[in-house]
Amino acid sequence: MLPSQLSPARFKRLKTALFVACLYPLARLLVLGATHGLGANPIEFITRSTGTWTLVGLLLTLAITPLRRLTGMNWLLRLRRMLGLYAFFYACLHLTTYLWLDQFFDVAAILKDIAKRPFITVGFSAWLLLLPLAVTSTNAMMKRLGRRWGLLHRAVYLIAPLAVVHYWWLVKKDVTQPALYAAVLVVLLGYRLWCWARARLRERWPAPAATQMH
Repeated sequence: MLPSQLSPARFKRLKTALFVACLYPLARLLVLGATHGLGANPIEFITRSTGTWTLVGLLLTLAITPLRRLTGMNWLLRLRRMLGLYAFFYACLHLTTYLWLDQFFDVAAILKDIAKRPFITVGFSAWLLLLPLAVTSTNAMMKRLGRRWGLLHRAVYLIAPLAVVHYWWLVKKDVTQPALYAAVLVVLLGYRLWCWARARLRERWPAPAATQMH
């Protein structure tokens, strides 16, 4: 188990390693594209890959708080912003693939598709909600917004379920993989709900003070 505190040098190495690891999906796509390894339907391959890694990034971001609470490794919180921004990065690649390679920026066709196909409507809604979170992820915005920053970033509790629903409705038949992501999301959100409920119960019925011995 990693220690609850890390030296600045060790944390920097860990953060750099995570940064590089988060670039792996993009590097893989570039290599496969250069070597004609994207299969018979390259656009679908890219769409699925970028969408999957968006969802993985969101779940990893949500996993930080439970891991920190269960392990006491408070330094994990310092990795959450980077994971969240990578989730947004792959979400942008996912959306760009659809707008550019699939629809060729045909605005009329895109609007018709959004209105006609529910999974696209849900996915686009998730991206729109994710956008202000990415824009306000800087330290300056945190200070400027104050308590409102935390309220705004709770939107991730809606964004992640929307992303799972988007994936579920996309695959239609074999829902094994989206069901797995949904199960992980239920655990992550369920843990938060349990912690919240326990805190409310403690506030309402505080434990009696220990009887002093005479």
